[in-house]
Amino acid sequence: MVTPRVSRRGFLRGLGAVTVAAAMAGRVPVPKVAQAAPSTARTVRFGVQTPPQHVTYADLLQTWREADELGFDTAFVFDHFIPIYSDPNGPCFEGWTLLSALAAQTKQVKVGVLVTGNTYRYPAVLAKMAATVDHVSNGRLILGIGAGWFELEHTAYGIPFSTAGRRARQLGEAVQVMKLLFTQQKSNFSGKYYQLKDALFEPKSVQKPHPPILIGGMGPKVIQPIVARHADIWNFFVRDGDPQQAKEICSKFDEICRRVGRDPAQVEKSASVRPPQLTGTKEEVRSRIQALADAGIQHFIISLPAPHDRELLRRFAKEVMPAFRTA
Repeated sequence: MVTPRVSRRGFLRGLGAVTVAAAMAGRVPVPKVAQAAPSTARTVRFGVQTPPQHVTYADLLQTWREADELGFDTAFVFDHFIPIYSDPNGPCFEGWTLLSALAAQTKQVKVGVLVTGNTYRYPAVLAKMAATVDHVSNGRLILGIGAGWFELEHTAYGIPFSTAGRRARQLGEAVQVMKLLFTQQKSNFSGKYYQLKDALFEPKSVQKPHPPILIGGMGPKVIQPIVARHADIWNFFVRDGDPQQAKEICSKFDEICRRVGRDPAQVEKSASVRPPQLTGTKEEVRSRIQALADAGIQHFIISLPAPHDRELLRRFAKEVMPAFRTA
């Protein structure tokens, strides 16, 4: 999922209707093949997200290659068509075509989109894209998806934007559609939002039965039960990196997993961390990460805006990551 400094609702409130309208008119600057499911062991993974806005492809590629060489476990772009953190009139690359290029230029790091907006593409088309990137990367894709949230973007591009509940239910169907396509010779599906009729799907993904599915979102009534049933990884927000809040969120989600008949240990919990949380001595940073790990988070993704602070990545890889690696 995208990780702006403010909540998605807060972002839209802060942007304001007048600014949105003016911005839209151009008047305001506004090796080994991975298995599908992660291990249930309490390991800790580290990743980086590089939002592809206000940055060149060359800079993105350099950052991803360095993250790969430094031993980061995962690397992600986001799925937006205009910048969401700063001037909306600036440049922003499309996430999935960019991901395929970056996947071809890295070797070890798992790659993905954090997260794909389900409303932007039919799930059968997205599944086909995902299978292609899984082959390009030799089985390193993490298939990240969420319900979609950025109304301005939908309006600008003529993409239908419905209620939060409807978008959540669409997401639930979309995940089912993709799982069928990854695992069946011919797929049929008759849902409220999506349909398949004798749908062929070859080649299948490298990873079996499908690439790990990461679902981003916080809604406890619809989104989290979908995550509990279908996801291998859950990505969620923890405001200001508060360990107590993280513990409460994880505990409530574990209970949802049990209610739907899923072992909570089968779903890896991931959250983003921002550069301000990584300031201080290495002992202080390790302590913050350890507190969140003790609360239940197993996958930490550094949200790294442009211009990318690659020195921060180097220090983190050298001074913090080794303390959490098993011998």
